[in-house]
Amino acid sequence: MKSKKIIILGSTGSIGQTTLNVVRQDRKRFRIIGLTAGSNTELLKRQIEEFRPKAVAIFDEKKLFSAPSHTRIFRGLSGINELVKSQDADLVVIATSGANTLFPLISSIRSKKDIALANKETIVMAGDIINDELTKSGVNLIPIDSEQSAIFQCIRNEDNNDLNKIYLTASGGPFYNYSKDKLENITPDQALRHPCWNMGKKITIDSATMMNKGLEVIEAMYLFKMHPKNINILIHPEVIIHSMVEFVDGIVMAQLSQPHMKFPIFYALNFPSRTKNRFKKVDFIKIKNLNFLKPDFNKFPCLKLAYKAAFSRGTVCTVLNAANEELVKAFLARKIKFMDIPKLLEKVLSRHRQITKPNIIEILSMDTWARDEAVRYINKQNTLRL
Repeated sequence: MKSKKIIILGSTGSIGQTTLNVVRQDRKRFRIIGLTAGSNTELLKRQIEEFRPKAVAIFDEKKLFSAPSHTRIFRGLSGINELVKSQDADLVVIATSGANTLFPLISSIRSKKDIALANKETIVMAGDIINDELTKSGVNLIPIDSEQSAIFQCIRNEDNNDLNKIYLTASGGPFYNYSKDKLENITPDQALRHPCWNMGKKITIDSATMMNKGLEVIEAMYLFKMHPKNINILIHPEVIIHSMVEFVDGIVMAQLSQPHMKFPIFYALNFPSRTKNRFKKVDFIKIKNLNFLKPDFNKFPCLKLAYKAAFSRGTVCTVLNAANEELVKAFLARKIKFMDIPKLLEKVLSRHRQITKPNIIEILSMDTWARDEAVRYINKQNTLRL
């Protein structure tokens, strides 16, 4: 059996490490030929020693080190792009977060490599451009997010014209049962304690504000070419159903599994095949109940802002994503309060001038503008509190 050659962008992060854990279970089926990291070079060194990749790239050029003779080192964002283009991989696992992933994603597509994508920000900021690139290249993009993976699996081999509605399920995050007043005093430490998932800091805060689910609405709109009016969110505390699709004949299909990222990662690595694993399976007798609730748009205004952006498409989605990233950073640094995230985000969006069909230069320009605007409001908020 020929092993599948894999590059992992973001191998030291949560998704990257889980991907390597999946690879460890079947070294004959998978071979790691490339790894990239932001700044966690100590962990990257251990990964190099274990997996002996042909190439690695380090985003933070201040953290460069001498690699073994069997491993070539690339540096910075341009180095990550070059690594993707230069290595003969079958699959690129994109496990990095943030907008910086856009160019490595496009480089992967243009290099005719299949993509396993855990980064929703790139789709949100440039969905139409990425879809055009995918159409030209003919490569597969397999989503790793559990919700998008669920939809992808449910509609596989189905006619997209038969798809009527998408249901994105959400745990509700750690604060779904909190009052709106109680949300005002949430600390970063509280927001980072997710009840179900072990994720990176940024996505965990997005889950707490429910912006993560809002971004998934935009992502699903682009990935599955679905109008946002037909994409619904359901709070599902048990997190066993990872999403559902309704077809025109009223039939609903759902994907169920234990709440762990190794399931969608395993599916993406093995695509288009299904193979056995030793993961813990769903025990329906123990579950007993599956509950569904409506999302509270008033308590979690990020959802409302995301849907509004989805209906507009274009650069408003870019601005939403970029400003949110800066606001989450500011909250984690204790510069703003939890509920300042949607308040300041709305202010940034109110100053945005929409471009409906932007090119890549306009997207990058709007991304920079949104970040600058967000930082300006963050600084202003700090001044008012002093």
